[in-house]
Amino acid sequence: MHDVEAHARRGLADRVAIPAGTFWMGTNEPGFPDDGEGPRRRVRLDRFWIDRHAVTNLRFHTFVQETGFVTDAERFGWSFVFASFLPPGVPVGPSPAATPWWRKTMGADWRHPFGPGSSLEGRWDHPVVHVSWNDARAFAQWASGALPTEAQWEYAARGGVDGRVFPWGDALEQDGVHRANVWQGVFPTMNSGEDGFVGTAPVDAYEPNGFGLCNVVGNVWEWCFDAFETVHDGRPASNPRIDAPHGTRVMKGGSYLCHDSYCNRYRLAARTHGEVEDGTGHVGFRVAYPATS
Repeated sequence: MHDVEAHARRGLADRVAIPAGTFWMGTNEPGFPDDGEGPRRRVRLDRFWIDRHAVTNLRFHTFVQETGFVTDAERFGWSFVFASFLPPGVPVGPSPAATPWWRKTMGADWRHPFGPGSSLEGRWDHPVVHVSWNDARAFAQWASGALPTEAQWEYAARGGVDGRVFPWGDALEQDGVHRANVWQGVFPTMNSGEDGFVGTAPVDAYEPNGFGLCNVVGNVWEWCFDAFETVHDGRPASNPRIDAPHGTRVMKGGSYLCHDSYCNRYRLAARTHGEVEDGTGHVGFRVAYPATS
């Protein structure tokens, strides 16, 4: 328990004030056409607050302790774990045909990120994973906030500077310095861990962006509120928010599994999506709050 208390004292739940402003959202550069990254468009946002870090295992633990919340993965009894993280003998089911490196792992959930027998020891300051959009939304409501819209997420992640591929510039590495936790090596067979981590990293592992947000690129995908659409109005917009009763939801930021040879969606304009009940070992979230909170 001393480990938990030590991380609690680090205060990894602080918020950052994001000023009102207008920015260029998306990109016209070649990326993944099916993802709807463009067109590049002007978006105006009111002032809001957002978590400096992705929600940690510790914060989620506190939420569950206080509410008794049960995640979707716990209800289903399984979640997808990256194959190289599986301990010997863990029962697994079939893999998706398009992504065979994911294994349907019985007993995997946020408390047991690699399946039965795994735990959160030494990982309290890592982002919580195996959380669905439903789970993330429930936590956000408990925290008196909401999941950020895609526009809020991208504006905050850009750190006050438009036009960059990453928060720090256009090169993934600057002078050989790693600025994010992404796949190093040959995906999916060899990760050298040259950036310091194989799997998730602590939520404050790298230098923050211009607004003070940490790890907006790499580490874990982050759920956004918005329903996923690929056709966007190129005209200027104010506080866009896309809701829908059905369909998938947006995720931003990429993860520790992203690599240029397969999925370079760790770019700020990049995006993907997931079903509201899905949660895997590389998906987390952070919370946004109204300016009055």
